[in-house]
Amino acid sequence: MSDETAPPRAPRARRTAADRLRAALAELHAHNGQVLTHTEKAWASITFAGTRHSLAILFAGDEAVEAGEEFVAALPDHEFAIPGQLVADAGVVEVEHRLIPEPRLIVRCDLLLLEES
Repeated sequence: MSDETAPPRAPRARRTAADRLRAALAELHAHNGQVLTHTEKAWASITFAGTRHSLAILFAGDEAVEAGEEFVAALPDHEFAIPGQLVADAGVVEVEHRLIPEPRLIVRCDLLLLEES
């Protein structure tokens, strides 16, 4: 097929800061969690602008729950590498742990991303 008859390519979707944050969190929990909810709100101070992100992440099954527990311990001190963003604050807000009918852990966390200038 020549270039003239090839169907036009859809423009590649640009990854947002939220997309990059979810990918960085997935790396941190070794892809053992599933994002249930993710909200984002604009945030600004006199000197900085950014976004506050709140996520709920589900870890289901023994192996995933273990990864979730490691994620809870590692998140507050983790050094993120998100292009154009600085993670100014990251913390676990709530942890819900259930054993029946199968082990599961839901982690709610908040992160503040500041735009790098």
